[in-house]
Amino acid sequence: MVLERQALLVVDVQASFRVPETIVAGITALSRTLHTVATVERHDEAVTPFARQLGWTPPLDEAPLVPADRVFVKHGYLPPPALIEHFRALAVERVLVCGVQAETCCLAAGFMLFDAGLHPTLLRWLSVGSSLDRSAALGTALWRHHFGSVVDVPDALPLALKPLPYPS
Repeated sequence: MVLERQALLVVDVQASFRVPETIVAGITALSRTLHTVATVERHDEAVTPFARQLGWTPPLDEAPLVPADRVFVKHGYLPPPALIEHFRALAVERVLVCGVQAETCCLAAGFMLFDAGLHPTLLRWLSVGSSLDRSAALGTALWRHHFGSVVDVPDALPLALKPLPYPS
């Protein structure tokens, strides 16, 4: 088996999204073993019209609840393009994805990673869905359908993959 360089992408694990403590603790533990990038959702109506279209707004300023080597601010569902540039600069091949809103924000990140030629892999046990489906079952089904790569439990995490040095 060819070893792949991998990193962890933590999507929107921030206080306003009420992430279960077990997920925060699990992501924190994993983040200490891999190069970790986090996104945080912040409101800027001029960029993404959450208030006008959804009647809801993310916070103006919030930090991730987990340690990360790099944090990217996003103002909608997609991470910023600089996230892809960051992974490419590190020669990442596989991105382990976890976090909030598996069927929206995590999935949007997955499409962006896939389109960039990276191999997105959802960590189901470290992900939660939106208020539509907190179990993340819908997001997991969509992820399997579109990308095929889901790790359901920590023991199934591919150990043959080579992590990037931590910290970088």
